[in-house]
Amino acid sequence: MHIQLFVVVLLCSAVCDAQGSRLQIQGMNFVKDGHHVVLSGANTAWIDYGNDFGNHNYQRNRERFLHKLDMVKNAGGNSMRTWIHVHGATSPYFDSNGDVVRLDRDGTFLSDFKQYLDDAHSRNILIFPCLWNGAVVQHQELLHGLITDTSKLQTYLDKALIPWVTAVKDHPALGGWDIINEMEGFMNPEIHDSDPCFDTTFLRNSGTGWAGKLYTAKELQRFINWQTDAILRTDSHALVSAGSWSQKSQTDKFGDHNLYSDHCLVKAGGKQLGKLNFYQTHSYSWQGAFPSDSTFRHSAADFGLDKPIVVGEYMQSSGGGMSSAQLFTYCYEHGYAGCWIWSDESEDIQASGIRAISSRTDHGVIHLTL
Repeated sequence: MHIQLFVVVLLCSAVCDAQGSRLQIQGMNFVKDGHHVVLSGANTAWIDYGNDFGNHNYQRNRERFLHKLDMVKNAGGNSMRTWIHVHGATSPYFDSNGDVVRLDRDGTFLSDFKQYLDDAHSRNILIFPCLWNGAVVQHQELLHGLITDTSKLQTYLDKALIPWVTAVKDHPALGGWDIINEMEGFMNPEIHDSDPCFDTTFLRNSGTGWAGKLYTAKELQRFINWQTDAILRTDSHALVSAGSWSQKSQTDKFGDHNLYSDHCLVKAGGKQLGKLNFYQTHSYSWQGAFPSDSTFRHSAADFGLDKPIVVGEYMQSSGGGMSSAQLFTYCYEHGYAGCWIWSDESEDIQASGIRAISSRTDHGVIHLTL
């Protein structure tokens, strides 16, 4: 009896410790090991666009990935946002009907991704995989089926996403999930709907639909809702986001509208667990200046949201005249939960920004031990 109780206590302690050491959310902040954490790092959008994981590709590109990880580590950063499927050219693996059969043709996707997480872990860097890309239309017939046909989307959930989450959910270097990059790229801004969740006319003349006005907001919201639900049903402690091209579609302030609120996502997709844990917006200046409703013109609290906000992309060359260091410092000092510079900048510019806040603790710690 005493031995059984001792074993139960040990098992409970191990589980509690594992969950306690994961990145979590309290209010508008990330928390890890009892400390308020601000994510700081960069995007590794790709080494070989859409071909970085699966079919033995990570081993082929591993040295270049390690170089990126070392840049963030040496600059004092703690996290990386990395693109995975993009448009589905290499992963997941589709049959001739457009249904997903498995994660990749050769069966190396999971070992590839686990190796990447191991490499990040040894450098105390959290990885946030970004599944899909809406900013560019390429190999669209595969992704198109997942967005428009829920039976095809279900094959992705069953044959790829759920097995992937199951395999890596307890890895200490997994920070969270990003469902899709800049879905507004192929969103139609001309859809009038009596339900504000699905009306996109407020996005007219904003640049929305630059890659093609292919999908309604409702189709993209359902796409996000179903995948988020699958992740959270598989791992209730997971953190999930989606990377909007600007703040316009993630706030109800400034005449904008939050298309990705809990209410709108569930209304579009019907999956009750399919709600984002944190928001992610991208911010670039236009003609030398940030828009009046930009993240770099406001504090996080100004957007009236009830979840953390990560500024998931920005760059010095489209930074409204601000240097990389100034952009990171603004992000850190104005209540944002994370700051990831875009990968088109030189590594020196990326590192200078990450380094600018690396030793600060007054608005949250940067250094992590995984």
